Amino acid sequence: MVEEKEVFPFDISPMYEGERIRKGEMFVDLAGPEYKGFELVLTASMDEVEDGRVTIIGPDIKDMKEGSGHPFAMIYKVAGEMVERDLGGIIERRNHDFQNYIQGFMHLNSRDVIWCRISKDAVKKGLKSLEQIAKATMMLFKSEMPFIQKMEAIYITDKAEIEKRRPIAQAEWDWRDARARGLNEEDVDTFYGCTLCQSFAPTNVCVVTPNRYSLCGAIGWFDGRAAAKVDPEGPNAPIPKGEVIDPILGQYSGVNEAAVRLSGGEYNKINLHSFFESPHTSCGCFEVCGFYIPEVDGIGWVDRDYTGIAVNGLPFSTMAGQTGGGKQIIGFLGVGMEYMRSKKFIQADGGWYRTVWVTKRIKEKTQDFWPPEMKGKIATEEDVKNLDELKAFLKKVNHPVVTGVVRPVDGKRITEGWPFEVTPEIKQKVIAYIEETGGEIDLAVVEKKLGLTEAQFMKVVEALQAEGILG
Repeated sequence: MVEEKEVFPFDISPMYEGERIRKGEMFVDLAGPEYKGFELVLTASMDEVEDGRVTIIGPDIKDMKEGSGHPFAMIYKVAGEMVERDLGGIIERRNHDFQNYIQGFMHLNSRDVIWCRISKDAVKKGLKSLEQIAKATMMLFKSEMPFIQKMEAIYITDKAEIEKRRPIAQAEWDWRDARARGLNEEDVDTFYGCTLCQSFAPTNVCVVTPNRYSLCGAIGWFDGRAAAKVDPEGPNAPIPKGEVIDPILGQYSGVNEAAVRLSGGEYNKINLHSFFESPHTSCGCFEVCGFYIPEVDGIGWVDRDYTGIAVNGLPFSTMAGQTGGGKQIIGFLGVGMEYMRSKKFIQADGGWYRTVWVTKRIKEKTQDFWPPEMKGKIATEEDVKNLDELKAFLKKVNHPVVTGVVRPVDGKRITEGWPFEVTPEIKQKVIAYIEETGGEIDLAVVEKKLGLTEAQFMKVVEALQAEGILG
């Protein structure tokens, strides 16, 4: 598909985009949940970039043992008359696109959850250095994105060096993510679509709005706008917002029309901010997977890097397999981490008030955006290990799902809460409270101190009266 200036020991073509390298076919793993790493694009001035230069820091392919795994970071410096900092995220995301053109090389995900593999067959055919991958990748970038005039690459497999440079990457991502937080869907008339993942998920319809990042976590609204401007024929195209059909669900006529077009007629409606009703499709590169927990009528969230078993008894890989592929699955949902910081985060279903469990990593990255009253009420793997422990935790902290969730966006009660049980422990608490107050009941104090609604408190009183304990 491109005129190769160098001879590479592998084919380069879009036909390899959907190629998966299974464990038995793998020569080495690079990054991924076990070995970590990241990818980053930094924009620079023309005199700061040495065009075509490749720097390898750490063991190269020829130094690696078959079946081994290694940390891996890819840093690209790009320059051009039209290259501005706004384009960094878009260029960075195309690394996923172009590296999957390379036969025998697999690239998954984005930012700090990338996962790459090199096949045994590619090594047998002559792939000996990461420099070959870097040069082929840069050739594709400059061929497909001609506004890039100069580009150089730094590939790192040394763990200490990766960790040394990680703060630089995080600072750049934080800058990109923060730009859109002051903007809302109500403020714009155009959203942006992304089709990069359709090689793996043909019916996926990725819609990027000021309140909803791409599922991979790499593309925000400003990124989509910049990409559509400099590369009109590329994978990021405008989606007119159209009529607002339901502002709480996040349903727009323009998005529904795009759903039909981009999914090949598979879907005709997408609600951007609902977990349960015609939810956003899920590709295969989402950073976080949400899952409904019917036993507590709440929602849990597990990130791609979590290698343990979630509170519902399933690992991320199993849920991702159920969720991905460009499907609308009721009860599962793939999202980008930045969407979890959005004020519209699954607002139709209660957002954080419906969330009962997250991984520790998600908590660390998002808790600054939780409602203050929900801090301490959402469990992680450090708090509970199974559903029984989760139920006990939610009762103890009086989580909204126990008494019924009222969604903040419009004050509507959307769940009824758990069936209330008058247990011996609750009876003792009520008796102690009545004795302490001499029978003067303040229902506001009851709710705060005992975690009981007025109806629940009266139900306990009636039970105590029936038993003859209260007159």
